[in-house]
Amino acid sequence: MIRNKKAGSRIKIVSLIVLVVLMSSFIIKQKQNYSNNSLQSLDTEFLSSNSTLDVTNDDEAMPVFKYSTLSDEIIDKIVGVSWKENSPVNLGELSYINVTYWGFDGNEHIGEMIVHKNLALEITEIFKELYDGKFFIEKIRLIDEYNANDELSMADNNTSAFCSREVTGKKGVFSNHSYGIAIDINPIQNPYVKGDTVLPKEGEPYLDRSSIRKGMIIKGDVCYTAFKDRGWIWGGEWNSLKDYQHFEKNIELD
Repeated sequence: MIRNKKAGSRIKIVSLIVLVVLMSSFIIKQKQNYSNNSLQSLDTEFLSSNSTLDVTNDDEAMPVFKYSTLSDEIIDKIVGVSWKENSPVNLGELSYINVTYWGFDGNEHIGEMIVHKNLALEITEIFKELYDGKFFIEKIRLIDEYNANDELSMADNNTSAFCSREVTGKKGVFSNHSYGIAIDINPIQNPYVKGDTVLPKEGEPYLDRSSIRKGMIIKGDVCYTAFKDRGWIWGGEWNSLKDYQHFEKNIELD
């Protein structure tokens, strides 16, 4: 009888130990799940609060130089604006680019542009050189932010690439911007000049190219060299007119 009581006590003790172990495991697992969910929630909040393209005074932010095919969101944004049914390139021939640059405020920002897919890698490399050389750019936005109006974009000193439009002064002739193989940089500091025509008019103070100021493109500087070393043409070296903001490259199109 005594032995049976002892055996019963041992069984109860073992059962209690097993129960305690199971309960402990359950509690630990719940804590882990809560911790993971909390981290996921924090990650979601962080991404949401940092979805802007501008990166200002963030020492931990890494420079971005990447390209991709056009997302549905970007296609919806540009169709009927910078890209139209009569555009000389189809949407599949274009790439979307993000690049980090030094703004006129001295801070890092991330800009966006659309270019021909065959130049996408090269252009990200060029803007990496401009970033490393601390060449200042006021802003880089899709021209769709200006309803594809080149005059408005230039007046706001916006750096841009693709836009299906005519050559300035040549009605019915597609500009190389229409193919995504041309880029205009800091239009105010680097205006288009033909005779008495200065575009944008805000660029008139920069007609004196000997007085070098922030954002100007000068022969031999980091911006000029980054493009020219890769075979690009600079409008600042044209004879019939000067288009100091303009770089273009002749490539085989699909």
